[in-house]
Amino acid sequence: MTEQTKVALVTGSALNIGRAIAQHLSRDGFRVMVTARQSEADCRETVRLVNEAGGEADMHLADISDPDQAKALVEATVARFGRLDVLVNNASIRRQTKFLDLTPAEWREIMGTTIDGAFYCAHAAAPHIIAAGGGTIINLGGISSHVGTKGRVHAITAKAGMVGLTRALAKELAEYNITVNTVVPGSIETIRGFAAGGNHGRSALPDSPLGRRGKPDEIAAMVRFLCSDEARYITGQAMHVNGGAYVN
Repeated sequence: MTEQTKVALVTGSALNIGRAIAQHLSRDGFRVMVTARQSEADCRETVRLVNEAGGEADMHLADISDPDQAKALVEATVARFGRLDVLVNNASIRRQTKFLDLTPAEWREIMGTTIDGAFYCAHAAAPHIIAAGGGTIINLGGISSHVGTKGRVHAITAKAGMVGLTRALAKELAEYNITVNTVVPGSIETIRGFAAGGNHGRSALPDSPLGRRGKPDEIAAMVRFLCSDEARYITGQAMHVNGGAYVN
């Protein structure tokens, strides 16, 4: 691959939707930086899957709720690959906690990774994307922020913030040829621990008329499209991929 091959940074790409996004972008020729806060083994597996399929990926662990680490992640991506064209803000923490049991510390933890982390990464990445001649920022939202559900006030608020961040950045960065969109997954088949609500959190969401949950690849396909040359006239949008569970 040449120095001009485009580069994507995908946060939260150790597993699930993030891993699928890394793989899909690699198939379109992007070199990919894989990252998570501490899931080193899973990040290495994502890198292996991309590289064995003929792509090029590397990894850098970072806690993006820390602005210094978020900036260091972006700088490490540019140092490794020479440029940055796409940022996918996928990293988030999902918890199932009743509102009356929610502590300020847990509230800040969710906000710190999901919305603060997206801001820190975008703020650090934007100058490099501008230097590359423009590109794309994709934020990952969630259907629960559009329909509401019990026990997730922190996660829902953070994901709703992603839509606001998208709309603001789409206006502000358009002059630099940067498009900004949100992809909003419905209920997706992913690996989740008990702290994330397991299946309970998903069972509270609307049923899909298609009669099934979505697959990570189906979310990744939308991200892949929005990062393509064919999608350069799409910006500031929330693209719902939910099997009809929520009709906007």
